[in-house]
Amino acid sequence: MTTPEQKYQAIKGKQPLEILYERERSCADQVYLRQMQNREWREYTWGEVIGNARRIANFLRQRFSEGDRIAIHAKNCADWFIVDFAIMLAGMISVPLYPGQSRDSMRYVLDHSDSKLIFVGASDNNDNIIGASTGIPTVAIQRCEIDCEQTLQEIVDTTEPFSGSPVYDLDALFTIMYTSGTTGNPKGVMHPWSTVTFAVPNMIRGFGYDEDDRFFSYLPLSHAAERIVVELHSLYSGTPVHFTESIDTFLEDLQRTRPTMFFSVPRLWAKFKEGIDAKISPPVQRTLLRIPLLNSWFKKKVAKGLGLDQARMLITGASPISEDLQKWYHRMGMMVADGYGMTENFIYGTINHMGDTPVPGTVGKPFWGNEVKISDEGEILFKSDALMTGYYREEEKTAEVLRNGYYHTGDAGFVDDKGLLHVTGRLSDTFKTSKGKFVQPPDLEKRFGEAALLGQVCVFGHGMDNPVMLATLSEIAQKMDKGAIAQELGKTLDEVNGTLPGYSRIRAIYISAYDWTPDNELVTPTLKIKRKALEARFRPWVESTADEGEKVYFEPVGLTGDS
Repeated sequence: MTTPEQKYQAIKGKQPLEILYERERSCADQVYLRQMQNREWREYTWGEVIGNARRIANFLRQRFSEGDRIAIHAKNCADWFIVDFAIMLAGMISVPLYPGQSRDSMRYVLDHSDSKLIFVGASDNNDNIIGASTGIPTVAIQRCEIDCEQTLQEIVDTTEPFSGSPVYDLDALFTIMYTSGTTGNPKGVMHPWSTVTFAVPNMIRGFGYDEDDRFFSYLPLSHAAERIVVELHSLYSGTPVHFTESIDTFLEDLQRTRPTMFFSVPRLWAKFKEGIDAKISPPVQRTLLRIPLLNSWFKKKVAKGLGLDQARMLITGASPISEDLQKWYHRMGMMVADGYGMTENFIYGTINHMGDTPVPGTVGKPFWGNEVKISDEGEILFKSDALMTGYYREEEKTAEVLRNGYYHTGDAGFVDDKGLLHVTGRLSDTFKTSKGKFVQPPDLEKRFGEAALLGQVCVFGHGMDNPVMLATLSEIAQKMDKGAIAQELGKTLDEVNGTLPGYSRIRAIYISAYDWTPDNELVTPTLKIKRKALEARFRPWVESTADEGEKVYFEPVGLTGDS
């Protein structure tokens, strides 16, 4: 049996294209991608994937120059991988766009990156897609619903395959991945080929998966975490990848895949729990877990219902997960591990490695060759060969975060005596109340992780006597009357406040009349809350009730004009 160290030695220092050529030679007939279509798996072998990529690469080389930027705007699908591999083969630079990106944000990225072409697939909002209006040609890939100049199938059918097998200079630019834009315009993070050759083999060294594992891809591939953890890891490890047909079939497709590695974000882990809570109330869950004969049966039933009964690695990332929510999964026998990294360091940060037991409230230990340092101000710093070369066309912003060889994350944290990193919040999110006390919003938000009636949460309160919490309702709460919700949340608020010092106790919970989505620009395309945008939108309502003394408030429909 091949050990993780032997697997690492086999891929150490190799570029993605070198791995592709090896797959082409050694396992062309082996299935690599499975795309759910019309409720059946459409299978792609390594040979078909690379063969199609060679034809698309030739199409690109006939029209553009090495180093030109090529954009991808699509939901996850087999074509996303194929197009990305084609861009690599052609020696061009990929610019992934979020399928939920707003029109203005998309226009900014295309202009800023000087992209020459857009591959277009499924989108959260087809009206946001721009291409022809800017003079940028478009090519339709799987599930595209707008008119494009060409389709990918037409290119594959009419273009000879590119016969070369180039390997590019390690210092040459591989990709520009734009941040999701929590504040201001997205920033273009530049990574050369050397980032991939260093980071990806070392990550696989810590995870140990191979062609016998199964991945399930649904988080935006435009986000660094999904692209690296699923696309690039699958390429290097030979692990098959499964793509869902649509959001409506997501759970069924997940159950049919039964992945051995599953990566999700805190909001979706919370949604999974909300669905279980809606079927089996939390008090009944606790009773079942206390009965020895039912404990194991119940945990297996929950895991199988989610399609995760064969998962040996469950990862959460992209934003902080509530400690209570993580503990709930652990009680259910699903050992969700919190990973920490960012686009700027190619998500080569920290995680619980294979064999380690995840510790709620921590994000694990660094990967190999990765130094984590806490500055005198309490900021988390990273130093490794996976750091970006800088922000594209943003020298001043680059200089702000890359100093003396370290990437300054903007996050506060500490390393405990076991070497585990704790992330306590964004330095910029800290605010001061009217009492002169500093408050860390994430510390308060994570205390509501098991509040079954709450969905999204956001704490703010700069200059107020006490913080307030803005929230949306969970699926369970949306079926209840407001009186019952207010009574239950009032009890939860009292319980949480009883554990807090007076200055950080939450004055009241304010329930938004609508969910926060990328379309209303209250969360990023990766579902991170935009704290400043939420405060600007809802603070007038909060301040208008400052003297009323209620514990729970419901937003009047139409108050902000967005409900």
